[in-house]
Amino acid sequence: MDYETIRAERAGGITTLTLNRPEVMNGLNGRMRAELLHAIRLAPETARVIVLTGAGRAFCSGQDLGQRGTAADVDLERTLREEYEPLLKAIYDCPVPTIAAVNGPAAGAGANLALACDVCIAAESAYFVQAFARIGLIPDAGGTYWLPRQCGFAKAMGAALFADRISARQASDWNMIWEAVPDDAFWATVRARATHLAEGPSVAYRLIKQALRHTYGHGVEEQLELEARLQGEAGKTRDFQEGVMAFLEKRPARYEGR
Repeated sequence: MDYETIRAERAGGITTLTLNRPEVMNGLNGRMRAELLHAIRLAPETARVIVLTGAGRAFCSGQDLGQRGTAADVDLERTLREEYEPLLKAIYDCPVPTIAAVNGPAAGAGANLALACDVCIAAESAYFVQAFARIGLIPDAGGTYWLPRQCGFAKAMGAALFADRISARQASDWNMIWEAVPDDAFWATVRARATHLAEGPSVAYRLIKQALRHTYGHGVEEQLELEARLQGEAGKTRDFQEGVMAFLEKRPARYEGR
C-alpha cells in the first residue's frame, strides 16, 4: 500500500517502516499517526519482524507543533486518546518483534515511540530528549510508563524535569535502550539484528513478549503460572522440535514460525 508520510518496504521477513517527513525531522502529524497505525497492524500478516526508522537526519522530532494554529486550539487529551493511544497499543501488542532503529534525534513523542518498541538500537550520533517540560507539558506518548521501567525512577524524573539531551551511549548505559552503535556500523547492525529475528522461532518470540509485558502487573505466583502455560504452548511447536534436533545434530536451526 502507498502512504504519504511513511514508507513501507518488505525484504524477506522484515518490514521496514520509515517515517518520511524529513523536512520537519519526521514530526508526527495526524496523517502520519494514522498511516503508521495502519502499517503496523498490517505488517504482521507477512512480516516476522518490523523495523521502525526515520528518513533523513532524524528519527522523529515528536509532535509536529506547526500542524495546527495556536496552542490554545489543540485538544491534547483528545489527540492522545484517539490518535496516540491506538498507535502505541498496536506497537505494544504487535505479535512480531519490533525494532526501533534510531538513526538521529528522537525528541518528545518521537523518543517515546522508539521506547515503545521491543528493541531500540541507536546510532552513536543520535540522542533522546524528553522535551515536554520546555513547553510546559508532561511526558506523553507512553513516556511516563516506559522511562521509569527502563532506566529507573531517578533517571526518569531527571530526564522529564530537566529535558536534557541524552546521548545514545548514555541511553544505553542507563538501560533505556538495547544498544548504541557506531554510525558506520549502524545499518549493518540493524540488518543483522532484524535478520536474526526474522529467521528465528517467531512463536517463541510472541510468547516471550507476552510473558515479559505482563510481568509488571503480576506477583510471583501469577508470573510463574503464566510462564508454565506459555512454555507449554511453546513446547508444542514445530520450532521447538526443530531447535532440539538442530542442537543435537550440531547445525543451524531452520525455523518455520509454527
